[in-house]
Amino acid sequence: MKKIGVQGGHGSFSEEAASVFANNHGIDKYHIEYLITSEKVLQAVEKGDVDYGVFAMENAQGGVVIESVVALAHHRCDIVEMFYVPISQCLLARRGVFLGDITEIHSHQQALRQCRDYLAEHFWTRPLIEEDDTAEAARRLKEGKLPRTAGVIAPKSCADLYGLVVISEDIQDLKNNLTLFIGVKKFSEANHE
Repeated sequence: MKKIGVQGGHGSFSEEAASVFANNHGIDKYHIEYLITSEKVLQAVEKGDVDYGVFAMENAQGGVVIESVVALAHHRCDIVEMFYVPISQCLLARRGVFLGDITEIHSHQQALRQCRDYLAEHFWTRPLIEEDDTAEAARRLKEGKLPRTAGVIAPKSCADLYGLVVISEDIQDLKNNLTLFIGVKKFSEANHE
């Protein structure tokens, strides 16, 4: 069974990208390691702790994922594939919390960038707080690690996964919102001779 390390938690877009990557390469049996950051993904690939790493490189609206560029500058790997995944951002909250009750928004920097217009329209007076991952923000909200009245921007799948409700769907500014993901494996000298 192959191990695929992803930049994100359970329910993240990186998890979805890992299944696309596995399907594209005929990998039927695989286990996902939720490594949260690009840095940890590349460390695991370099050490051989995972067979492949999958992480986001660039979004059509949010631009380059700086964390991934920085991580790639520090680690050696072979690129297996670059591919796009459509991204639909949703605003999630705890049960009984409505749009007008939300006091702050938590999510990954990329998700906040992708929803700039929506956030400016609905939450211009509320703090926007950067988290290391969209799905992790949803998990933290469920576990009470964020204020009860916080909202999170995350994939719709996180609502079911973490017992949250969808306040608004498809809140990203670009309706055809694509993220470029990269699949990598351990660096091999043979591939570079």
